[in-house]
Formats: sequence, structure tokens, C-alpha cells
Amino acid sequence: MLINSQNLDLIFKGFKAVYSDATINAPVNYDKVAMVVPSASRDETYGWLGEFPQMREWIGPRQIKSLSAHDFTIKNLTFESTVEVPRNAISDDRIGIFKPMFAEMGQMARRHPDELVFGLLKSGFDTLCYDGQSFFDTDHPVLDKSGTTTVTISNMQAGTGEPWFLLDTSRAVRPIIWQEREPYEFQGITDATDERVFMLDKYLYGVRARVNAGFGLWQLAFGSKAELTAGNYAAARAAMQGFRAAGGRVLGVTPTVLVVPPTLEEQALQILNATQNEVGASNVWSKTADLIVTPYLSA
Repeated sequence: MLINSQNLDLIFKGFKAVYSDATINAPVNYDKVAMVVPSASRDETYGWLGEFPQMREWIGPRQIKSLSAHDFTIKNLTFESTVEVPRNAISDDRIGIFKPMFAEMGQMARRHPDELVFGLLKSGFDTLCYDGQSFFDTDHPVLDKSGTTTVTISNMQAGTGEPWFLLDTSRAVRPIIWQEREPYEFQGITDATDERVFMLDKYLYGVRARVNAGFGLWQLAFGSKAELTAGNYAAARAAMQGFRAAGGRVLGVTPTVLVVPPTLEEQALQILNATQNEVGASNVWSKTADLIVTPYLSA
């Protein structure tokens, strides 16, 4: 193949098309559990986390809720994936052997949010959220009905097993925030005057993004390292539905998604899909949540 700017541009477009097709077809789950937020700066501060502007009877003047009680900041991080293609490979018309590599690059770029979101979920037992506690903890501080006394709420079950998670994703606000400053973009360097191209006789192609995942509301999530049984699943659901905001108001949390690693898929399917339980009685938990099985909890 003749190496000129026109042909190099056509090759770039071809590689990008392969990359784009792969991103479109790659299955992902992060958007099922995370609130997608566009970012306009190097980081974003979520001062409203922890505030629940619930309705009340209007007696006297309005009671204005402050949305700056907590300052929780998510910093955007830059990610890349880059490969090189020898000039001679293009000159010898060997372009086709590189297409699977760019398809895989597209798959991995599309799945990258899953890796960050579910990896963050797994780390929630040891990573702080907006109230200064670990996202999954036994003693989240909340004011009681009187508004003067602090009580604690647990959104976790202790144990030594593989972690599993129950989430409420039915609201506009979700337990995880997916923050996107600059979306995943396919790029290339093929200019003959570029120093690397001139010195090494190789072209570069890659993908770049500025994104990050962070914790939203712990009240919409429950983490467990206990055995995944119908009893523990029921206890997690009951705990979540009993969560209250500051002042003792019921939040109305509704668990909608169960997230498990591949090692717990069989137990999860038994709880959520089977019509009968282990003793042959009717399975009352069937269809009570959607199931997400993700390998990124095992990473």
C-alpha cells in the first residue's frame, strides 16, 4: 500500500470503525447502578449528599434545607490505552491482522466504567463516603426524630465470604456516581514529522478518557460478607427498607438490584429465580430484584 496522508486517514477511520463497533456491542452494567454525572472541571464537589428534601405540612414559613452540609469531592482521573502499528505492516497490506486488537480495545474501553464502578463497590467496606464513615459500615451517624440526638445505622453484614450487594437504583440519585469529564476517544498519530514516527517508523493508536467513579448515598446500598442465603438476603432487604433520614423520616428505600461475583451466581439465581426454595416450599423472594453478576467484584 502506498503510504500517504490520504491512505493513512482511511486506515485511521477503518481502525476507529472497528473500535466503535466493539464499544457499541460490549455489554455493560455500570449504568444500571450508577448515576451518570457530566463534569466541567478537574473535580466535582457534591455538597448535597446526605440531604433529603422531604415533604412536610406547610405550617409557618418554609423550612429551607441546606445543600452544603457535606463536602464530598470526586477528582477526575485520566486513563489511556495505546498500541503501535509498524509502518511496514501498513505498507505490506497487513492491516487486517490488527483489527481484532482494536476491537478488543473498544471492548475494554466500554467495560472500563464497569471495572471502576464495581471495583469501587467492593472497596466500600474500607473506603470513606460523605459522612466520614466507610461506605458500608455499622455506625453511620444520623439525627433521630428529635433532631438533637445522634443514632447510628448499619448498612452491612459482617462475615468472611465473598461480598455481595443489594442496591436501590429506582431513584434519580443512586449509590454510585459515574463522573465523566472527557469521554472515551479514539486517537492516532500518523504524521511523518512526528518525532516518534520518524525515529521508530511506527504509528500510534489509542483511546483516552478523563473519568472517575465515586460514592453517592450509602442509604441506597447494603453490603454483605455473610453467606448469601435467603435469610441474609431478607435481613438486608428489611434493613434497607427501614433506613431513615435525619429527623426520623422514613426514606422509602426499595432494593431493586442484587450484585454478586461469579462465585455466588448459583446462590443468587436460587434466591431470585427459583420458584421453590431448598425445602420445596414456594420461594417468596423470587423476582424481588434484578441480578447483576460481575467479575469485577473478584478482581
